[in-house]
Amino acid sequence: MKPDASGSTNSLPRVLGPWMAAALVVGTVIGSGVFKKPQTVAERVPEFGPAMLVWILGGTLALLGALALAEIAVLIPRAGGNYAFLKAGYGRLFGFLWGWVEFWIIRSASIASLAVMFVEGLNDVLRQSLQQSEVLSFWSKQLTAVGVILGLGALNMLGTVLGGRVQVVLTTIKIGSILGIIALPWLILAFVASPENPPKLENLGRFWPESISASYLGSFGAALVGVLWAYHGWMNIGPVAEEVREPQKNIPRALLGGVLLLIVIYLGANVSYYLVIPQTEMKDVKNTAVSTEFALRLLGPVGAILGSGVLMMSVFGSLNGNLLVGPRLLFAMARDRLAPEALVRVNASTQTPMAAGVVLAGWSALMVAGAAAMREVTLPTLELEGLTLDINVPADKSTFDILTDFAMFGAVAFETLVIVSLFVFRRRYPVSEVKLSYRCPGYPIVPALYALIMAAVLVNMFATPDQRSQAFVGVGFMLVGLLVYRLFAPKSDVA
Repeated sequence: MKPDASGSTNSLPRVLGPWMAAALVVGTVIGSGVFKKPQTVAERVPEFGPAMLVWILGGTLALLGALALAEIAVLIPRAGGNYAFLKAGYGRLFGFLWGWVEFWIIRSASIASLAVMFVEGLNDVLRQSLQQSEVLSFWSKQLTAVGVILGLGALNMLGTVLGGRVQVVLTTIKIGSILGIIALPWLILAFVASPENPPKLENLGRFWPESISASYLGSFGAALVGVLWAYHGWMNIGPVAEEVREPQKNIPRALLGGVLLLIVIYLGANVSYYLVIPQTEMKDVKNTAVSTEFALRLLGPVGAILGSGVLMMSVFGSLNGNLLVGPRLLFAMARDRLAPEALVRVNASTQTPMAAGVVLAGWSALMVAGAAAMREVTLPTLELEGLTLDINVPADKSTFDILTDFAMFGAVAFETLVIVSLFVFRRRYPVSEVKLSYRCPGYPIVPALYALIMAAVLVNMFATPDQRSQAFVGVGFMLVGLLVYRLFAPKSDVA
């Protein structure tokens, strides 16, 4: 494609090999969830068996989705990921609505929450090193998080290959760190004669509940939402599909291999956590990450510093991956005239969508400040035909949890629609007529099962009091997006 007037082009070069692509899948997923969300699971599901089942189910859902998404991405290897898939499957309106929600809430809230978690880990390292109860004030943490977002955003504007290489290094370090968490309890049992807090099976607590009620199933579903956050990002191969070399071969390899690796290491890490931190105590680990408490109990203050350092490195890698892939959505929308034209320009020297990167990093930084400011404002409680809708933030809820809760509803809704689009593509492009190197095994059962389970998760979010307000806000934001599309999209698109 010829350069535009600015000397840039409107296409992205295929520069990502299979290792970089797989590193994006794993690196953007493993951020804060495996270190923080075990506490959320333990709080909602007090038995070891169901707690592990939540993580298994979350991984199974990601695998089912990956099996289907790989075929969609091979068929449509275009920048924008879910935006491109939804637009091709259902029309430009659905692509726009995904882009609207993903930019304003999902991706930006994910980046903001990861930055907040990174700074929390930094604060833990400083606290343990200086032996103080607190080092960074609340607003100092928020400002530091903003600086981290802007700095990493600038790094990824310097080139896709550079960002990809950084991602490979960070992903290798974080996987090695989690493997260390998995192995540490067993190494201590094997080589330390009398550890102060030895790992033991009794810490696992009761394996299964005596009975399962409707309210227990609701709590199980709410725990699953937390686990879905931990797995969230496995679709991130989509936004950079246009930049993957040999997409027919490398996209399925990176996607499926990455998800399988995630399942194994998540289960291994959680078993190790429970061997060290009793189930009854896990739910109370709220002021720090579970991984930090785990290392503190096994290795003392030095362990707490190491645990917080592992968390920081992991979150840093996930942040880098999100700031690498995120601007591709704005680029793709602008190329289709559904976002400001300036966002389509690719910098001639760095070959990156620099304007889109600036906008995403800037809005994500504002999300940090906005979530923090929500603590200072009290909004009225709404009564809708007997249904109470309170969108005020509970006093004990962290900025991290505020951001992740708002991110999940729209993500679950639209990502389910992406997987369902496989039915549309199979009908539109029959296997007998379109030859692809990869096809979803188990079709149509695999995508149908994924869709049914995720639909149940969405229904449960409306039924769970502390997730209901986020669900309604998500629906409201989609309706606003629909209005914006009708008002401002090119008339030929709306017609």
